[in-house]
Amino acid sequence: MYGFPENAVFMIEYVVPGNMDDRVAARTARLLEAGGVAALPTDTSWSLVCSSKVREGIRRLRALSFERDERHFTLLCSDISQFSEWCSVDNTRFRLIKRLSPGPYVFILGTLAGTEKALGLRRGEAGIRIPDHPVPLRIIASLGVPLYSITAKRSMTGASDGKTPPGDDRFTPIPEEDLFEGGWELEDINGVDTILDGGDEQNRIFSTILDLSGDEIRLLRRGAGPWPV
Repeated sequence: MYGFPENAVFMIEYVVPGNMDDRVAARTARLLEAGGVAALPTDTSWSLVCSSKVREGIRRLRALSFERDERHFTLLCSDISQFSEWCSVDNTRFRLIKRLSPGPYVFILGTLAGTEKALGLRRGEAGIRIPDHPVPLRIIASLGVPLYSITAKRSMTGASDGKTPPGDDRFTPIPEEDLFEGGWELEDINGVDTILDGGDEQNRIFSTILDLSGDEIRLLRRGAGPWPV
């Protein structure tokens, strides 16, 4: 349905996070609709994102990340209502997610019929969260659908050389030195089409992962979000 435009030009867009230019938001949304990949600041660290509805963007995001295991990817939503199209959320889970969102928490939830096919998943679960940062929330609003995302890491640089760096375990804390601070540093990741840079150094922290897919809540990774609360 969408094809990435051959004449697309890489760019850094300098933005005011709490007052983003409408034209920048619209331009980024169009790029993602065309299968592009963007780098965005979040309330944890930098993320690489594509549209959750565009297969070419999902393919490109996975290719430049080196990851084949979909557990390394997270759906970024603007509110809990967006969860319902993708995952199963009962009242108990809803209350917990509402209590901890927006914030640095990824919730592993059982997926609904159609989610696995849409995202190319091999298991009936997905990570999902609401970031507490105005930039991804604004892009989600402009795009109209959640973003599919992965944490940007220095081990991704030089992605087009065909070499695969050592894999990591999603549920192991990411070393601080593997995360980025300044937006300009992400220029070294081949396959990123635009960077939305607020000008400030980004936190080098990672999210807390809670598995809500079973009967009991399981802490899979302790990160910026405290648990238990």
